[in-house]
Amino acid sequence: MASRAANRGALHEGFLRHNGFRWLKIASVLCITALAAYLLVDAEPRPNGGTAVGYALGTIGALLILWLTMLGLRKRVISRGRYSLKAWTSAHVYLGLSLITIVTLHTGFQLGWNVHTLAYALMMIVVLSGIWGVIAYGTLPRTLSANRGEATQGQMLEGLRLLDRQLHDAAQPLLPRQSEMVRESLENCSVGGGLYARLTGRHRRCGNARALTAVKAELRAGRPDPGQRLSLIVSLLERKEAALGQARRHIRTRALLEVWLYIHVPATFALIAALTAHIVSVFYYW
Repeated sequence: MASRAANRGALHEGFLRHNGFRWLKIASVLCITALAAYLLVDAEPRPNGGTAVGYALGTIGALLILWLTMLGLRKRVISRGRYSLKAWTSAHVYLGLSLITIVTLHTGFQLGWNVHTLAYALMMIVVLSGIWGVIAYGTLPRTLSANRGEATQGQMLEGLRLLDRQLHDAAQPLLPRQSEMVRESLENCSVGGGLYARLTGRHRRCGNARALTAVKAELRAGRPDPGQRLSLIVSLLERKEAALGQARRHIRTRALLEVWLYIHVPATFALIAALTAHIVSVFYYW
């Protein structure tokens, strides 16, 4: 029984803690070794990309970058054990972070307006976007689950469609001007919207909010209310506002969970191109 419990614990262990932080320890040793090599070499000029230490660090950094890009291919293969996806992802994270130390030391802190610095800048963008990805996947799924409760995204959207049908039916006896207010909610209301709206959850021109404000104003002004329909419509609009808030929070969290990939992946391809140009230029002028 104890063995089974241990196996279940291993299966549910996060990739950051995988195997007792094995890859964090390996990455730490790699960084400490690189730093020691840089600091202990007594040479003038100080180690940079054109020295023996610089070439060694650059080679390690380039090989790491090429290996790290293989994670996308690795995800297509299902396996367990030493080379499981969890182990590979753990190595990807910690060895990716080690690039900050290794490649910075490789540059010898000599940066300028050239392809070498471009490769370094792209690498930092890839690493930093990867850090955001780790944070997002560590925190946002819980937020996503707490917001949606028992409802799926499809159920949330179906609930909004049901409220729209109820609003449409309730608005039939209203005066034309009042019906236009309800139509604002039915025709000028979106859940997702553009990138800004999805990432912030802000819909400043939301038709439902405007319709709710207008209908409430009608009630306060004592306008004609056939069959007490305005009160019912206010209730429906408020329910729709709450449902919209839940759906938009869901879309926003999903967008925050995925947006880093729109930076990380293209920047990775750009990094490979810049790295290739960097290596070619180094050997060309060697």
